[in-house]
Amino acid sequence: AMAATQAAWRFLNNDNVGLRALASPLIEAGREEVATACDRYALVVHDWSLLRYAEHARKRDRMMLSSKRVPEGSKLLTALLVSDRHGVPLAPIAMSLRANDGVHCSRFDEVCPAESTLDELDPVMTFAEQQGFLLPLVHVIDAEADSVAHYRQWNEQPGRYFLVRADDRLVEHTVNEMRCSAVRDHLHRQEAFRNIREIEHQGQKAWQWVAEAPVRLLRPGQRNRPGRGDRRRIPGAPLALRLVIAEVHDAAGEVLASWYLLSNLPEEVDAATLALWYYYRWNIESYFKLLKSAGMNLEDWRQESASAIARRLLVASMA
Repeated sequence: AMAATQAAWRFLNNDNVGLRALASPLIEAGREEVATACDRYALVVHDWSLLRYAEHARKRDRMMLSSKRVPEGSKLLTALLVSDRHGVPLAPIAMSLRANDGVHCSRFDEVCPAESTLDELDPVMTFAEQQGFLLPLVHVIDAEADSVAHYRQWNEQPGRYFLVRADDRLVEHTVNEMRCSAVRDHLHRQEAFRNIREIEHQGQKAWQWVAEAPVRLLRPGQRNRPGRGDRRRIPGAPLALRLVIAEVHDAAGEVLASWYLLSNLPEEVDAATLALWYYYRWNIESYFKLLKSAGMNLEDWRQESASAIARRLLVASMA
């Protein structure tokens, strides 16, 4: 056991072991799986997870994660490849670990400067689209990515598709600008919602109801770079998107959850499928749980540098 521990320490702290090389088997596994486990598209779920090392004083490159203004840990961005057929995770194809010294990214061997949270996404999307997967990709992201400026940026890329959970934002619907919740109420009055499928919600049997409406985003985007004093408004052309509203009902018809989903996917992918694909997003939460508390115990790792933790993350992801 001591010899194995020493060998692992030497490997994880070896500057000649690059992150790109360690990530390549994961990407190759993803290529193989897409060919057999997907039908029309491959889903790429993007999400962030905070890694807390508040008690690990020997980790000198910890960054601040909250308003406490003390070094607490690091922030992990993962792009997880998921099957469009049954939601099974296939492989993590990109990871970025942000620490006080910069971003330790599986796309590069050198440490990169830190970008804003959402500005990180476009390079990861581009990288994923360049990896030769046999099917087009759909980028699935939670409400943290609800940004008009970024929707416009992503939509300008040929062949780029996204499915993002929005907040209760203002959209144009039937020539009027209204909030997504008002569109939902309008669809309820029209009896547009349909009972699509039975699902599991927090361990209980539930049912997913879905309706759809065409909308446009008219308002300018908003920069949010408080550290740089950059809060500029970014004008842009009206952006036509699909608004899919998914509700989770219990047996009594009570609404347990409601999602506003914005997408630029073609109408050949129906609203029920888009709602199901967003439901598959929760697999990345299970992935983070496996890393952090249900097997790998990531927040107990004793590596003292973010570069060593990033190497170990890629090895753990293979497992």
